[in-house]
Amino acid sequence: MLHFSKLAGAALLAASLMTGTALAQTVLKSSDTHPDGYPTVEAVKYFGELVKERTAGRYAVEVYHSAQLGEEKDTIEQVRSGVIELNRVSMAPFNGTVKETIVPALPYIFRSEDHMHKVMDGAIGDQIKAAFEPAGLVALAFYDAGSRSFYNKSKPINSVADMKGLKFRVIQSDIFVDMVAALGANATPMPYGEVYSAIETGVIDGAENNFPSYDTAKHFEVAKNFSLDEHTILPEVFVMNKAAFDKLTPEDQAIFKQAAKDSVAKQRELWAAKTAESRSKVEAAGAAITSPDKQGFIDAMKPVYEKHITDPVLKKLVEDVQAVQ
Repeated sequence: MLHFSKLAGAALLAASLMTGTALAQTVLKSSDTHPDGYPTVEAVKYFGELVKERTAGRYAVEVYHSAQLGEEKDTIEQVRSGVIELNRVSMAPFNGTVKETIVPALPYIFRSEDHMHKVMDGAIGDQIKAAFEPAGLVALAFYDAGSRSFYNKSKPINSVADMKGLKFRVIQSDIFVDMVAALGANATPMPYGEVYSAIETGVIDGAENNFPSYDTAKHFEVAKNFSLDEHTILPEVFVMNKAAFDKLTPEDQAIFKQAAKDSVAKQRELWAAKTAESRSKVEAAGAAITSPDKQGFIDAMKPVYEKHITDPVLKKLVEDVQAVQ
């Protein structure tokens, strides 16, 4: 009887250990520069919920918002080297690493947000996603970031002439630097988190971004002139370290890709609501929103295209984007 009890106890212990192994959870870290509650942050949280549910709890995602792990330039290197597994970042900082990302970052390449969705959801988007792999990344999804426009503390901008001499913070991207220069202004690349104090202290006159960022970063407090020139409709990208992705089983890879795809619809819904909410909020707080003549801005972009679109692959990509109806 004693011998049987020992055997039963050993069997229970083995079963317990097997159950513990089956339930072992791999926690993946994901970074975002935006605050908690921001549409991209919530979309990645939703992705994590779907992954956890569809892998029966074997994988979970921890989202570090508010640049807790660093600004975008730093976290790009972290995800490429495998320090973190996931990252939601703007497309522009990848311009020097993944050349295909130059095209979506071009000023006025997209005619509208609907046009951008059709491009990024189709074959062109798949081509751009594939281009991330040689950089050690898997592009899981493209998220909305709306249209970006200029805002400043000095004066309303109603035409290109009003840009002359103003200093604007831009994303750390050569295209953005050249875009501002083509408009007669001065570009100052700097991390997102430094913009408020830079405007407040006069280091720069303003910046350029979408309504939710203008709102949540409180830039409307120090730069009340928002000019709706909508120079870029720049998608954001949700990436995963390729080595980490390659360690997944084919079944889990499919789960991750589908969860990312499902998170896009969620993010777009949240983005639309947040954009309307933020615009109302900044207007109520005294921001003056003007709509300058866009044609002058569009015409000024010719040298930007000539400088950055010399590669045959990129020239074809531009033509393909413009052909999408």
